[in-house]
Amino acid sequence: MAAESIAMSKISKLTGLRGLYAIADTSQMRGSELVDAVAAALRGGARVIQYRDKTTRSQRRDEAGSLRELCNQYSSLLIINDDVSLAADVSADGVHLGREDIALEKARATLGTEAIVGVSCYNQMSRAQRLVQGGADYVAFGSFFESPTKPEAVSADIGLITAAKRALQVPVVAIGGITPENGAALVIAGADALAIISGVFAQPDPEQAARRYAALFATAD
Repeated sequence: MAAESIAMSKISKLTGLRGLYAIADTSQMRGSELVDAVAAALRGGARVIQYRDKTTRSQRRDEAGSLRELCNQYSSLLIINDDVSLAADVSADGVHLGREDIALEKARATLGTEAIVGVSCYNQMSRAQRLVQGGADYVAFGSFFESPTKPEAVSADIGLITAAKRALQVPVVAIGGITPENGAALVIAGADALAIISGVFAQPDPEQAARRYAALFATAD
């Protein structure tokens, strides 16, 4: 019965992984500015917030904890980039891992079966297949368009989204230079979520910016 409960809870969480996946990067905003911007994105319809901080600041625990409270208020998911210990400390819904981060198996061992573990797969279907077989709960591909945040990122073809939806039984996230205008094609191709940084958080009105991305999914649904 306990195993069934965990499975249903995981399914419920993954069902929520559809729509705007807003990445709050502390290299662009910190402290109260970060919390206010994330609150605006959630009001605008963000379904997932990823907290990304690559520093060792003591402030990280407080910021992540504040975002946990906000996501609870809006019934949205909180994913921590890279830091498994921080994800456990603030009871985040899960963690997102890149190529240079901790191994998926170690993250799962720390966070347990109920946690969401997402992985960056860049433009590599073989990597996605291998990691899904290893227990990844969602995969992220990109960059689909030129990204102001990561101009050196590898390019991914939009056909990868459709192929991944056919081959993999997990949510597929698209990232990289996505705007409300070019994002529609990715949703049509099958993307379950659009991961956005500057398209939301570098805008004068993050709430309104978030609404424009969320509307792409409302139209598709």
